[in-house]
Amino acid sequence: MADPRTHLGIDRSLCGEPLALSEGRAVVALSTTAAMGADERGLVHGGFVFGAADYAAMLAVNDPNVVLGAAELRFLAPVTVGQVVRCEASVSAEKGRKRVVDVRCEVGPTAVVTGTLTAFVLDEHVLG
Repeated sequence: MADPRTHLGIDRSLCGEPLALSEGRAVVALSTTAAMGADERGLVHGGFVFGAADYAAMLAVNDPNVVLGAAELRFLAPVTVGQVVRCEASVSAEKGRKRVVDVRCEVGPTAVVTGTLTAFVLDEHVLG
């Protein structure tokens, strides 16, 4: 597995643990916890799954200065506390600074989130 070059300070307990990383592709696994629950039935807030999808996309680009520009995601099935969400991201297009990244997140064989994220590689860190 290649080494991550971006988002090095991220809290992996919130955004997932990298399982695979290669040129233009990344896989992240998010183990959901009670702290991610949105209600008494154990529904995981979608923002945590979004975070894992975003993290996988940033790792697929794997540049220290990558930033998210847009996201078009479909939430297809609920995630509950205790499930592991596996997010796979692959760069599908590259034009100049722009990267289009396809993502698919699954719990077992069930797709829970699919979509496309648009990222940009900047010359320097977004904060200067």
